[in-house]
This record gives sequence, structure tokens and C-alpha cells, in this order.
Amino acid sequence: MKPIIRTLSLGELADLIDWAADEGWNPGLADAAIFQAADPGGFIGAFDGSEMVAGISAVAYGRDFGFVGLYICRPDMRGKGYGKAAWTTGMNRLAGRTIGLDGVEEQRANYESKGFRPLYETIRYSGRPAALAIGAERPRMVTAQLMPDIIGYDALCFPASRHSFLQRWLLPPHRALAAITPRGTAGYAVARSCRSGFKIGPLFADDMQTALELLEDLAGACAGGDLHIDVPATKVDFIAALEAAGLSPTFTTTRMYKGPPPKLDADRIFGLTTLELG
Repeated sequence: MKPIIRTLSLGELADLIDWAADEGWNPGLADAAIFQAADPGGFIGAFDGSEMVAGISAVAYGRDFGFVGLYICRPDMRGKGYGKAAWTTGMNRLAGRTIGLDGVEEQRANYESKGFRPLYETIRYSGRPAALAIGAERPRMVTAQLMPDIIGYDALCFPASRHSFLQRWLLPPHRALAAITPRGTAGYAVARSCRSGFKIGPLFADDMQTALELLEDLAGACAGGDLHIDVPATKVDFIAALEAAGLSPTFTTTRMYKGPPPKLDADRIFGLTTLELG
């Protein structure tokens, strides 16, 4: 039977995220509605009749950049073309843009065959950190008044505007902190409650000291739960600080792009936002 391909409803997106949990990807507890806000048409399912059997996120950030993730086919329906149909539809939706993804090692060759090229590795560090930093300027909770400055800062570290997404991502139930100095915003970070512990992302900061202060304060706000943060492998000193604080590497992905890689302020990127949406 030819797959039926269509945009997912909010409930169907929640089901796809549940599949991600079954795969061990540990998604956030409030991801569905917030993800959908980023691009309501960016979540695609392949259906066998009325049953969803495969899905993908293909989120467009403006006309020049997109990101794919949540690419899953139901285990009992693999090898029948449903996943391929969802993938093709998602890629067609993002045609003409640079497209990013975070791929696991066993899929890297597959993505390379589809035109994606690796840029850097990302290592997930997990655990309950001991003391990380002591600074004179303590981070503040993100409020509506700070939102425009945070969105402006985010544009230094992400390839395109994601105003609609951040308006939801920075608010409860997530915990969002900003480093504010007399010169303005020096960084921000968000913790989201997941099936297991809390994921930190993004963690963007002017320097490592500020990044550590943000992370330490978020750790305190997360009531002693395990933290998980996806760190570019190029951040050698930051990784050393995480390991000294008791975090351990648990998972590795590769950031890959099809098309020209975006020009970002990589020095400020200490933790990725999500592996699903970039």
C-alpha cells in the first residue's frame, strides 16, 4: 500500500516523541507543543491507512536554513518504504536551504550518501555536577523584559531567527537563566525536564566562566537531578571542567550539514539546544 504522507497533529507529534523515548532518546516532557510552535508544518508522518508508521521533523527556520530530526520508523514496519517516504517529503520541504542534523555514528555513512557532510562531533555529558564556578555576577531568571535581548543573543549562535520557538522554550515549565552584565547579555541557558533528569540546551555564553556559572545555577534549580548536555567536542577546556565536576560522556553524535555550513560564533556555543530541532 502506498504510504499516506501528511503533517502531524499535536497528538500525533506527541506519539512520535513517545517513539523517541522508546528508542532511548530521552525527550523532554513538554516537547510536543513547544516543538510545534517552531514550525507547525514541520512534523511529517507516513501512515498505513490511519496508523502512523514513520515520522520526521523537517523544521524550516526562514528561507535559508532547516533542520531534520525525530526520524523514526515503527520497528515492525521497517524496510517497507515508509521511513524513506517520510524522509523524502521532509527533505523536499526544506529544498533550497542548508539543512542540518545530528546523526548517530551508525547512521553517518547513510547521511553522507544523502549529501550531508560532517562538521564536528558532539558529546553528551551526564551526571550530577559538583561545584563548577564561583562568579561575582549570578545569572538571572529569564523574564519577559529580558526576552528581546536573549533572542538577539541567540542569533549569534544559531543560523536563523527562531523567535516563535524561543518565546515558548524560554518560559515555564522550562528553567531559563541569563547572564547579565553592565555591557548587556553575556549568555543564557535553559534546562528542560526529560523522561530522565534534565537536558541543558542551549548553553550559549561569552566565555567558559560564564557558561559554568549558568550551568551551576541551573543544576541548583534542577533539585539534584541528573543533567545531560550535548557539548561540541572542540570545547576541550569546558569538557575538562565537566569531567572534573563528575559528569561523564554517555553518547556521541555528529553535526552534519547538506549545503554550505552556517557561519556562527562557535566560541559561544557550549551546549546545543536539542538534537531534534538544532
